[in-house]
Amino acid sequence: MAKPGHSWSRPRAGKEEEEEEEGEDPLDARIARTGCLEQHRELQECMERHRDWRECQAQVRAFGACMARREHRE
Repeated sequence: MAKPGHSWSRPRAGKEEEEEEEGEDPLDARIARTGCLEQHRELQECMERHRDWRECQAQVRAFGACMARREHRE
């Protein structure tokens, strides 16, 4: 089951609550270390809006490209 930080149907939290939750989510922390957190968040927001990954292909490609660049650097 998805962790609370990655649930597309979660109610919108206030800024303080959202930052606190992000600090607790190990997946967000791992993605932040890749340098691709912004692309990941954009993908999450798109999925929350559309609830259909086919509508979020630009974000999927951007996140995938960012992760590929990171792997290439290592």
